[in-house]
Amino acid sequence: MSSPASPKPARLIAGFLTVGTWTFASRILGFLRDIMIAAFLGAGPVAEAFLVAFSLPNMFRRFFAEGAFNMAFVPLFSKKLEGGEGAADFARDAFSGLATVLIAFTLAAQIAMPALVLAMASGFAEDDRFDMAVLFGRICFPYILLISLAALLSGVLNSAGRFTAAAAAPVLLNVALVAALWLGNRLGWDPGLTLAWTVPVGGVAQLALVWVAASRAGFRLVPRRPRLTPELRRLAVIALPAALAGGVMQVNLIVGRQVASYFDGAIAWLNYADRLYQLPLGVVGIAIGVVLLPDLSRRLRAGDAAGGRDALSRAAEFALVLTVPCAVAFLLIPLPLVTTLFQRGAFDADDSAATALILAVYGLGLPAFVLQKVWQPLYYAREDTRTPFRYALVSLVVNAAVAIGLAPVIGYVAAALGTTLAAWAMAALLIRGARPMGEAARPDDRYRRRLPRVLVASTVMGAVLWGANIALTPLFDGPWQALALAILVAIGIVSYFAAAQMIGAVSFRELRGALRR
Repeated sequence: MSSPASPKPARLIAGFLTVGTWTFASRILGFLRDIMIAAFLGAGPVAEAFLVAFSLPNMFRRFFAEGAFNMAFVPLFSKKLEGGEGAADFARDAFSGLATVLIAFTLAAQIAMPALVLAMASGFAEDDRFDMAVLFGRICFPYILLISLAALLSGVLNSAGRFTAAAAAPVLLNVALVAALWLGNRLGWDPGLTLAWTVPVGGVAQLALVWVAASRAGFRLVPRRPRLTPELRRLAVIALPAALAGGVMQVNLIVGRQVASYFDGAIAWLNYADRLYQLPLGVVGIAIGVVLLPDLSRRLRAGDAAGGRDALSRAAEFALVLTVPCAVAFLLIPLPLVTTLFQRGAFDADDSAATALILAVYGLGLPAFVLQKVWQPLYYAREDTRTPFRYALVSLVVNAAVAIGLAPVIGYVAAALGTTLAAWAMAALLIRGARPMGEAARPDDRYRRRLPRVLVASTVMGAVLWGANIALTPLFDGPWQALALAILVAIGIVSYFAAAQMIGAVSFRELRGALRR
């Protein structure tokens, strides 16, 4: 019997849409941020130094907060919330413990920053990028403390079914960065230092927003003296394999950046391409991961296997309906997307061509990245963090073999190809490994019916896009570039959803119901 605390499927889709909408807003502002960085800095040394420095706290954020701590914390907290077992005290202890660890880690990182930069981009060692990256890294790094605590508070809010504040928080960082770039350009500030100092300021704003929201929800998490309770010991035991798995995934990113650091401009190209493919990945994948994990945890606590299966099936269906057509678009029209969004100022046609090639390779892996977000919660909701760690090790081997092995042959593209093939390896292992988990891990008949129809509708859209892109080519060479891209995107959306509705790949009635909620 389903637990009353577990949302119905329509509520689940509504949660996906709430998180996805705010993530979309954050990604659009992220586009604006990167467009401004590309215009002011191009793919030059200051841009590359900042991007490496900014990636350091973000890498460890995924390791400490989203990748490990929250994946262990959310299922335990959700089950305590479901059973009324002192969830607030558990959250307060976790908040205090995480803050203590991260303060010590941040101080250590300030000392070890030169080594951290070399670990991320050893190709910087012989030029000015190294000193700039070390300076920017020391300024940016306290962001990990702020954003990791914000991630824990977001897990509390998501477990309580309150998604808006947690989903809106990332918007604040991009608002701060865009405003700082604009103001700094008008006042003549150094762009690299302006970006670096704005990162911790944005982190303070994010933490403040979710802390206030959690307090209003009844979870006022004031830090207190850390204490190692039995619950925190259990949390640590569960989190350790997830931390190792998160570490493996971050090593994958490091491998890509190390390869790219030996090609001038490649780190910036990878970043700009990543920004584009992160839009659908963020809107869909992050929304699913945020909403699905606490829901599955509650359903397992309530013994609701049928409800768990329905939640998994709708999440996978929602993911593929939106990401497969995006993957097709990235494969077929990467250059119009990149030139329209980024090619201006210091970012020239050669930069656009290189970024477009990387985007097409990333597009091949987009469905795999999202399927990981759907199937991973099955393991974490059962407090199984060891199995994903083993699978992550396999993906690491795939990524390293491709990125390092093919770099002498295909250059910087090997970094993107390694990431894509590693994503498919991870997704395949997660799906295959979930089979013994029973009914909740098996997508239902509706998902199986709709999947081939999504592929057909995406193929139809791809054919229409290909022809429309050829027809609109003259506009892309003139001042009407933005209009041409808007028309091209509109044609893709209309053709896809028209084909999908005709062959039964999507149901507009269901989407309207979720949007009303």
